[in-house]
Amino acid sequence: MKTIQESPLSVQGLTVAYQKKPVLQDVTFEVPEGKLIAIVGPNGAGKSTLIKAALGLIPKVRGDVRIYGKPYVQQRKMIGYVPQRESVDWDFPTSALDVVMMGRYGHLGWFKRPGANEKRIAMESLDKVGMADFAGRQISQLSGGQQQRIFLARALAQDAKLYFMDEPFVGVDAATEKAIITLLNELKKQGKTVLVVHHDLSTVNEYFDWVLLLNVGLIDVGPVDSVFTAANLQITYGGRLAVLDRSQDALVVTTR
Repeated sequence: MKTIQESPLSVQGLTVAYQKKPVLQDVTFEVPEGKLIAIVGPNGAGKSTLIKAALGLIPKVRGDVRIYGKPYVQQRKMIGYVPQRESVDWDFPTSALDVVMMGRYGHLGWFKRPGANEKRIAMESLDKVGMADFAGRQISQLSGGQQQRIFLARALAQDAKLYFMDEPFVGVDAATEKAIITLLNELKKQGKTVLVVHHDLSTVNEYFDWVLLLNVGLIDVGPVDSVFTAANLQITYGGRLAVLDRSQDALVVTTR
């Protein structure tokens, strides 16, 4: 594992509370570069909170978050973020291309308008997620899966080194899920690091290299083969874990 100074994401003693009730409690971990990492845990475990706290979107009670050894405010250009789709105002009057071009603003600065180069990068990003033909379409006219692809394209246009994706697979069709997986593997080949809040336990083995098990506190983190075990999942989910089975050398899990 890389040192704190080199790790894409280093979290030390992170605690977040809502109305004095801890949502994350003393979470400490580091992740290596160039891995696809699933953040897994039951509802209310603090998965989305972890991402938002790392990005400075919500205040923390205590703890420290470092992106390649520096605070987030110094490393914004290195980070891409795909929020939960339901948290976005899809009725806002803007086109798919305009949304994707927003991913270039961090490279431009406050006073420089996007030009031909930014449009080219945005169109290439749309093409990679199969949405180039929808560039001029208003985002409110897109299906849920298409909207998710637009946000993935925006993250691609950011050309980040570290990506956070909050439930990108929720509510999408099979074609979009396949497109997301293709994109994740492309980012991995480029040496990018991607953390994904993920709910479908049956695909963790197939889709990810590492897994971070969370339930307010950190249960375990590391390679899927060694961390995504029946014992760890029982600790993470408790009585909500209904079925544990081994099928074709992969752990298959069903939650209540």
